[in-house]
Amino acid sequence: MSTRTALAPAPVGKVPERRGNRKGIAGNTLWFWLFVGPFVVGLLIFSYLPIIWSLVLSFFEAQNTVTPSEFVGLRNYVDMLTDHNFLSSLGTFTVFAIFIVPLTFVLSLALALLVNQVKVARAFFRSVFFLPTACSYVVASLIWRLSIFNGVRFGLANTVLGWFGIDGIAWLSTVDPPWFWLPIVTVRLWLQLGFYMILFIAGLQRINPTLYEAAYVDGAKPGWQTFRFITLPQLRATSVAVLILNLIAAYQAFDEFYNLIGNVNFARPPLVYLYGISLGTIQDLGHGSAGALILAVIIMLVTLLQSRIFGFGKAGD
Repeated sequence: MSTRTALAPAPVGKVPERRGNRKGIAGNTLWFWLFVGPFVVGLLIFSYLPIIWSLVLSFFEAQNTVTPSEFVGLRNYVDMLTDHNFLSSLGTFTVFAIFIVPLTFVLSLALALLVNQVKVARAFFRSVFFLPTACSYVVASLIWRLSIFNGVRFGLANTVLGWFGIDGIAWLSTVDPPWFWLPIVTVRLWLQLGFYMILFIAGLQRINPTLYEAAYVDGAKPGWQTFRFITLPQLRATSVAVLILNLIAAYQAFDEFYNLIGNVNFARPPLVYLYGISLGTIQDLGHGSAGALILAVIIMLVTLLQSRIFGFGKAGD
């Protein structure tokens, strides 16, 4: 047999099916749905179905019942948008966001910079600052209310003031001046700083060290110059994510307000007011559902606006 004949390509035929490969794909699909299926079912039952039913209820008269009785169209939405108490609750959120968003951003970034520079026991300090994140908002609010800012002479805050000869303050019931903002803001800061600190640490570790080396060669000084021209620009994507998540969390404020001062007119965020309408003495699920959807639309629009302004999600990020 000649060499040419031996090297001739084999005739092209039908490639035999690999039954084992098909069985492997089917098996992987089965295992995927076994693990993911329960979570999908739970998400549908406990998240998406309530949202859809809330949308349905918002167009009906539904008082003291979850079953719609009379179709009212957009009347519930008009009532909520002209409700002074609901608009006042949005104003309460605005004041809360003015306090909490900048403070959380600055303090969590400062903690991340400090912890990231620690050479010894770095994991220990990360854990210490992150641990409050695992604490319940209800438990932390009750500690703030009953122990730190309880307004009596033996409370921690008033005890410290007494060392300097200052009279005690009724922190949670004084409207003028509004001292109640101090416990509300401090408990939220204590609970969430660690989470955003971890996000900033992750962003700091993504920065290429050669950028700092090149800056030092060009004469830049460690400290403010490198932070302003290298660190902060490199953290743009992380910073925008922190701002968006923080603002959404501020819209969803409920536990600290409700457990610290209750459902009061002078400091009532939207969720507390909607809770009083839907599950309080009125139990008006039609107006409550309309208010909840209005709040959801506001959160969505503000998030999209923030993303557009800061350019979140661009290819450069």
